[in-house]
Amino acid sequence: MNYLQELDLKNIWHPCSQMKDYENFPPIIIESGEGIYLKDIDGKTYIDAISSWWVNLFGHNNKRLNNSIKNQLDKLEHVIFSNFSHKPAIELSEKILEVSPKGLAKIFFGDNGSSAVEISLKLSFQYHKQMGFHKKTKFISLKDGYHGETLGALSVSKTPLYSKVYNEILLNTIEVESPDCFRCKYSKHRDSCDVECFSKMENEIEKNHENITAVIIEPMVQCASGMKIYPKKYLTKLREITKLYNINLIADEIAVGFGRTGKFFGVDHAKITPDIMCVSKGLTGGYLPLSLVITTNEIYNAFYDDYEKLKSFLHSHSYSGNPLACSVAVETLNIFKEDKVLENLKHKSKYLNQKVHEYFEGLEFVGEIRSIGMICAIELVQNKNNKSPFKFENRVGYNIYKTALKNSLLLRPLGDVLYFMPPYTITNSQINEMVRIAKNSYDEFFKK
Repeated sequence: MNYLQELDLKNIWHPCSQMKDYENFPPIIIESGEGIYLKDIDGKTYIDAISSWWVNLFGHNNKRLNNSIKNQLDKLEHVIFSNFSHKPAIELSEKILEVSPKGLAKIFFGDNGSSAVEISLKLSFQYHKQMGFHKKTKFISLKDGYHGETLGALSVSKTPLYSKVYNEILLNTIEVESPDCFRCKYSKHRDSCDVECFSKMENEIEKNHENITAVIIEPMVQCASGMKIYPKKYLTKLREITKLYNINLIADEIAVGFGRTGKFFGVDHAKITPDIMCVSKGLTGGYLPLSLVITTNEIYNAFYDDYEKLKSFLHSHSYSGNPLACSVAVETLNIFKEDKVLENLKHKSKYLNQKVHEYFEGLEFVGEIRSIGMICAIELVQNKNNKSPFKFENRVGYNIYKTALKNSLLLRPLGDVLYFMPPYTITNSQINEMVRIAKNSYDEFFKK
């Protein structure tokens, strides 16, 4: 262990970690990045297969994104966003609405994904209250869903690993069984089913619609629960029933937005418009914290009144609308448009899926390979016949992660689900290298 690692462990409490693990597996100190690669202080390079927690879209040390921040830095670093504004925020609002689903018209600024979810929950509740629907106080979310780790966000995040310990202090929300196409209870396939599993959501809404203010969902993929990909028809049906019963649909696009699923936003697959949409992560190309909550004029107008009516939405963050973050977000959207990113990703996504199948299909512990856009996941199981998972104490995914790091690949599985979410700048030859190392790491672990 070097002195920087020692100093790190002396002072820093890392996220999503059991710090006791660091006694034998100390943090890797990264000094620089270039494209899809990270380099540590000892000169070892790693392929960033997960875009540094799903945020880096166009590679590390991207010159266009670098310059956008440098240029803004000489003008304005930050200003209060209440009663003040600035050009980068105004420009960003114009550009994001150009690519957002039709009908979304107003933007509220936050500074991270969890804050965007908090904003969306508060907006929905207050909207219905001010419209006279005082019974609408409940939120519906999916079992094994994930929307962040502040208390409000955790209330609608039903992945027990993150939320269970806090149950006593969370909001009382409604949990609905999520679509799990790998372990479908109806023996259907995601590409041909009629989303029979939607009946669970339908029944819950029909039973409790008078009390429900919103349903929150990650469109097309439940990411943190293991990259669970489900049919677009689920979204179509959800939009229909939420409209019928005056329930807000909150689309959490934080992880799946900005081309990750092959469309600009996940909801674009179903051609629907949510009432509220949360975006973050890829918004700034992986450079700076920023989030947006995008909503309709209908919701906005419910808050627009004389001050004395006390209908204002009183929510703020010190760094809301930060000019540096907004400037790099503007440049991120410029890259999408000018470089025809979505069009170019079609071939790259197909190649990634092809290579993962080539290396992993048919292996003893590979239960399913699933992909959508630039997401490709491999679910490892103990028994392929009954799809039984490994015991969590075995930490199969974690141990493969450690092996992969030794082999110069940053994987960071979700439980026992290995997945690839690389920067969009990755080349076909780099995809080959990434998947090959992952396969070698799999072999190395299981042959011990």
